[in-house]
Amino acid sequence: MARAAAEQLPGPYDYATFLGLKDPNWSRLIASIERGLPYSAFEHLQRNTGIAPDVFSNWIQIAPRTQARRKIQGRLTPDESDRLLRAARVFGRVLAFFRGDRAGAAEWLLSKPRALGGATPLELSRTDFGAREVEDLIERIRYGVYT
Repeated sequence: MARAAAEQLPGPYDYATFLGLKDPNWSRLIASIERGLPYSAFEHLQRNTGIAPDVFSNWIQIAPRTQARRKIQGRLTPDESDRLLRAARVFGRVLAFFRGDRAGAAEWLLSKPRALGGATPLELSRTDFGAREVEDLIERIRYGVYT
């Protein structure tokens, strides 16, 4: 009984499932990033976020022509894969904060909270440092320390 309950608890890397990855184990995630994620991971996350394709591509920092090439090749580069996984992590945190409301999560990612100095969470999370600031803001809001 305890085992079944433990299997229902979210794991620390469950956001990888937004990419269509079946096993969110950290060592396999690293290996997948180093190989380059399949292009389908890009499509999975875009569908899961509900963010407009052009805005989504800008978030992941993949130009339209590059995206078209990656689709034909069937694989992203390691850098693109790392950015995609970061976006999945941020989206997962925001989605958890919004208790599974995908539309609310996407809307918040495109909003301009004062605490982020007029930038959108989506814009800031284009870098790892910015993504950490967005995640930190979510935690501050969750605990009532919104500044």
